[in-house]
Amino acid sequence: MRGGGLADAYSMYKRASTKDQFTDYEDREENLDRAENGVWKEIGNPSWKRPLPHILVAIISSLLFGYHLGVVNDTLESMSLDLDFSGSTLAEGLVVSTCLGGALLGSIFSGWIADGVGRRRGFQLCALPMIIGASMSAATSTLGVMLLGRLFVGIGMGLGPAVAALYVAEVSPAFVRGTYGSFTQIATCLGLLGSLLIGIPAKDTAGWWRVCFWISTIPAALLAVLMEFCAESPHWLVKRGRIDLAEEELEKLMGAPHVKYAIAEMSKTDKGDEVDNVRFGELLYGRHFKVVFIGSALFALQQLSGINAVFYFSSTVFKKAGVPTDTANTCVGIVNLTGSIIAMMLMDRLGRKVLLIGSFLGMAVATGLQVAAASSFVPSFAVLYLSVGGTLLYVLAFSLGAGPVPSLLLSEIFPGRIRAKAMALCMAAHWVINFLVGLLFLPMLEHLGPQIVYAIFAGFCLFAVAFVKKNVVETKGKTLQEIEFALLPSH
Repeated sequence: MRGGGLADAYSMYKRASTKDQFTDYEDREENLDRAENGVWKEIGNPSWKRPLPHILVAIISSLLFGYHLGVVNDTLESMSLDLDFSGSTLAEGLVVSTCLGGALLGSIFSGWIADGVGRRRGFQLCALPMIIGASMSAATSTLGVMLLGRLFVGIGMGLGPAVAALYVAEVSPAFVRGTYGSFTQIATCLGLLGSLLIGIPAKDTAGWWRVCFWISTIPAALLAVLMEFCAESPHWLVKRGRIDLAEEELEKLMGAPHVKYAIAEMSKTDKGDEVDNVRFGELLYGRHFKVVFIGSALFALQQLSGINAVFYFSSTVFKKAGVPTDTANTCVGIVNLTGSIIAMMLMDRLGRKVLLIGSFLGMAVATGLQVAAASSFVPSFAVLYLSVGGTLLYVLAFSLGAGPVPSLLLSEIFPGRIRAKAMALCMAAHWVINFLVGLLFLPMLEHLGPQIVYAIFAGFCLFAVAFVKKNVVETKGKTLQEIEFALLPSH
């Protein structure tokens, strides 16, 4: 900030001590319960059908995210032979990790891009590096160009999830926002499953890995083109002071009877060009500290629960049970998709908090089964059942809550003024923890053994249950304005 720097930000936004803010925040869930019977209920719910086409286009970014997460699983071996890096674990690691590094870069800048050019243009900027990067990877004959292509794809992967979470939350009616928010996770699962199925011929068909990369350019191009015909986020337009255009977009998304009330509500919280004045320090100090801390902690706990390690180790578990790798990956993908669909149906019925608590509890039980399987007290015939059953139960439990809820919940609880940039910060934390878990998992497994490693994951899951119970508020059925007023009232 100009002049006083962080001290001004601190005095402006910190109206009470940090301890008082935590206490106030815990008490405000009662305000949200009362908000459910707000004025907007009197005019009835807007149609759930109107925003659906716009959301279906937006979640193509999540489909691409899932696809690129899994595209190198079955293609890495044949790719390494064609590009002359076969046997080099460093080169193979770089093909995977370069994409994650790009995702970190993309996530860091996603908030500033989404606020600067809008959500629609944000999607198109997400699609562009994915088209360029995938084309480079598909056409290359050298490792260097492959890595550059993976970096470009990673940048798009970092942009996509953050912008998708913002857009879906801001264009969805309150009563189905949880359902539509789950679409992003379902699309990610479909993308991941699709990459596994499309990659199956790679081991037997020369050059098939190039086809796998070329295929991904089709949905990326569709995202860029179709987003031209989608509505811009009315919240972003109101922040920019473009009220007339916001009314037009709201009519497309909700219908004429809901426009005036929605604009009036947005105008109370989304004021002018304030969004450009958000500084990094404001996300870490004062009245915004609590919600940003919760968001970062949820993403951190999502990764520290061991999801990527379980996915990585699942092939070994199934191989010991005599199940081929391709079949095992497909089974895990189907369970993940099934859980995500169930979560979609329950999100606006049970609520976000219940699903999160149940999910982390289920994951703790599943990792407990893995600990038991690794012990010497379990009969040998039961070890395979516990290992395979624990893996599938873990994936199912994750997909029911810990997978889809955090990004949806964060896009709901962050005030409109800081929503995009706070999401960017939390997504960056997600990628950092993701990288650290991936880096440390195998050394920990080697030195500590699977029993202790899975016990550590179970401990994080149980801690997550306590954290969610104490700090997360329920948001189902409330408008974004009602949530903001209840959680962050003006002083």
